Amino acid sequence: QVQLVESGGGSVQAGGSLRLSCAASGVTYSWYSRCGLAWFRRSPGKEREGVAVIDQYGSTTYAESVKGRFTISRDNAKSTLYLQMNSLKPEDTAMYYCAAGVRPSLYPDANYYWGQGTQVTVSP
Repeated sequence: QVQLVESGGGSVQAGGSLRLSCAASGVTYSWYSRCGLAWFRRSPGKEREGVAVIDQYGSTTYAESVKGRFTISRDNAKSTLYLQMNSLKPEDTAMYYCAAGVRPSLYPDANYYWGQGTQVTVSP
């Protein structure tokens, strides 16, 4: 059974950086390396929104709001997905979720494998 566990969230001041990780278990290298992966986030009172997607070839797509500040990457040997977040803004405050088995799209899908989330709080 696929399980995803996020880590790396926390509280930072505006302009700071955080690096999120998402470790997968219950997966084979073959499956994981062919898998689309993504980060989503949800702020209080808002819908879950796509932040960044990376496909099996390493091609990436970012939400306009994070372009130039966030970088998604993957380490297939470690079955781990990353999100490097720089120049953080208060509006980046949200619960961040990783997802596996995703299409190359920023739209969430209930059929994806989801982690439980890690909280990121950015203060002014």
